Amino acid sequence: MAAFGGGVPLNFFGEAALAAPRPLDEKVQDASPPHQRPPHVTLLLLPKATGIAELAKDGMAVGLLSAGLGSVPAQQTYLDMTQGNRVFDSLYDEELAATSRRCTPSWWRAVEERAGSAPADIVPGLLASTLESAGIGVQVGGGASCTFSSPTSGRQQSNAPPKKLSGVPYLHLDSAFVARRATLGQLPSLVQSLRGDDLLIAIERAPPAKNESLAIGIAGKNSSIRGELTSDSTRTDGYVLSTDVAPTILERFGLEVPSAMSGQPIRAEGSVDLASIEALAVRMASISSRRGPVIGTSLLVWLVALALAVLLTRGRTARVAVRLVALTIVYLPLLLLLGAALEPSQEAERLLVAAGAPVLAAITVFLVRRRFQALAVASGLVVLAYAVDVIAGSPLTTLSLLGPNPGLGVRFYGIGNEIEALLAVLVVAGTGAAIQGFAPRLAPKTAAAIFLAVGLTCAFVFAAGRFGADVGAAVVMPIGAGAAASKVATPQRRTALVVIMTSSLAFVGFISLIDLVSGANAHLTRSVLDAGGFSDLAQVAQRRLQLSAHSFTRPIVFAFLPLLLAIAALMIARRETLRTWLAHAPLLAAGILGALVAVVVGTLANDSGALVLEIGAAYLLVFAGVAWAEAPQPAAGG
Repeated sequence: MAAFGGGVPLNFFGEAALAAPRPLDEKVQDASPPHQRPPHVTLLLLPKATGIAELAKDGMAVGLLSAGLGSVPAQQTYLDMTQGNRVFDSLYDEELAATSRRCTPSWWRAVEERAGSAPADIVPGLLASTLESAGIGVQVGGGASCTFSSPTSGRQQSNAPPKKLSGVPYLHLDSAFVARRATLGQLPSLVQSLRGDDLLIAIERAPPAKNESLAIGIAGKNSSIRGELTSDSTRTDGYVLSTDVAPTILERFGLEVPSAMSGQPIRAEGSVDLASIEALAVRMASISSRRGPVIGTSLLVWLVALALAVLLTRGRTARVAVRLVALTIVYLPLLLLLGAALEPSQEAERLLVAAGAPVLAAITVFLVRRRFQALAVASGLVVLAYAVDVIAGSPLTTLSLLGPNPGLGVRFYGIGNEIEALLAVLVVAGTGAAIQGFAPRLAPKTAAAIFLAVGLTCAFVFAAGRFGADVGAAVVMPIGAGAAASKVATPQRRTALVVIMTSSLAFVGFISLIDLVSGANAHLTRSVLDAGGFSDLAQVAQRRLQLSAHSFTRPIVFAFLPLLLAIAALMIARRETLRTWLAHAPLLAAGILGALVAVVVGTLANDSGALVLEIGAAYLLVFAGVAWAEAPQPAAGG
């Protein structure tokens, strides 16, 4: 592995520049022999349609760069690079103002005011201002975007041609960081001209408002800078983020990365496999477009089949049909994981899911016939498959259609909010089904201990930075398990509340400690442990609530939210009927209650609250349906 910079601890106070920056001549020149000059970093913007194969030919370490969260204009991509942090465009109060090649003071003021409206630490021009505050020269020229400068810089853009060094277009010798445009024809000579600790970063120019990855290559004189680019932001060979560029540059100069930058330094690993990188990009890009045709169509087919079975048999097969469809939906994530492994075409993946999940459900019902055991087995298999996958560090969870959707640019490893929402139900309610089906006569304290043990174990797997790396799992699974355990063993409300809060808060601290000791550097650690105090922690909580509230404004929510509200109202109105279904399954009832608490908390705690609510509610309905199907039937005429 070849790192492009030294590891310097983050500033506890989260300052935008170094707490005590040393001037460039003290930091580099005094520490080097007189004939050596300080390192220079050049960032080149190459023509659109430049491919990784063309960069690899010049001996660069290569990969693909996520240009933004969703579809963003090119100027936003460059702003994200220099500020080292990014959010969805929809979270800003207004659209990014258009600008000419020269960034005017009024444009920068508009950009800064817009950044202040986002629920995140967004500091435009942070890269340039951090370099300049450390005495490192910054120059933007040769047609490069002016966003690589800082708002306060007196050298926002220079149109002077770059100086020549032995006939090669090279950077200004009085500048240590240069951003400029270049052609592919200039690239080989620029790579060969690197000296000492110089670094060259070449990036394909960003497209206008398209959600696609860009080619990126990095070269230095050190021959160990070879292979596929990656970073702790993605933990994916051949893939990095636009926000990783700034930390990479700062670490090359030995400067501390400001806490406002969420990106991580880029490094090179292994050897280059161009076909693998390109296949990864294709799969990532297809996840969003396939979700509807594969998942949506499959669900529609299953529900239509259920309705036809009930109508054609006049309700005689209703209970069997509900059990089969419920288990089919439980198995859905397992088939999506298989699809990520096989990488089939869209039609093949749709057939795999639509037919494969019902087959698994039928086999389970045939082999496991006692009440609630089939539901427990299906839930357990799905949870186990995802647990094994994230522990093994496999990319299948990320590349499954219910994964965190890396093509959107948000998450590239671990589980996302979609999987968190369904696993929260399968873990907690599935535990209740397992106890009810396999050991219904367990002592209450033993059953409560099982709920807590399973919930905390799964929370560790799916929340720890080395595995599932999901902040929400560290909260919702312990809380859900604590609620179920309290329902079984402690009927007093005050005692139940203490159990729930103690287990969840203690576990968040435990996971944070594990991440800190193991160096996992996951989102939980960066957002909690790197906060500068209780006020910063309060800001983190406030932002997550803002993002959760914003998620309810998406158009797709308006299609499903009224249906969920209608079902919830019906459940409340018929709660006595629901109690009747669960009267003979108190342990399953405790699991469903715990899962309900987990979904509600997840809706409030996650930045995609609406998504958690929709998926969590759907799986709660699945368990309620099985409870109805497995409930003792009233005697004839009764």
